[in-house]
Amino acid sequence: MRTCVGCRERSAKSDLLRIVAEPPNAAGASGTLTPDPRGRMPGRGAHLHPDPECLALAERRRAFGRALRADGPLDATAVQAWIEAHQAEHAPANPERADLSDERSMSQHR
Repeated sequence: MRTCVGCRERSAKSDLLRIVAEPPNAAGASGTLTPDPRGRMPGRGAHLHPDPECLALAERRRAFGRALRADGPLDATAVQAWIEAHQAEHAPANPERADLSDERSMSQHR
């Protein structure tokens, strides 16, 4: 179990994206957040649901800096691109069918 730095919900490690910080290349530059979907990169990691809303929450709360113990600003462009690609890859083939299944699951919870 790990905690998402965005929404602060606990989830299985396999459901979250591990993110590591790479130090800045030059003085005064910002560090870079790098997605680590395999969980093998060295260093301290933070976990995030692969969801743009969780990424936005984490950036707004400045959670990456605290979780990764990083000094200065961190650039999340690579993480955002990874999440967008992941969502496009896992999007339903037929959006109309996805809407129907969502409605069915919602009616079952009522």
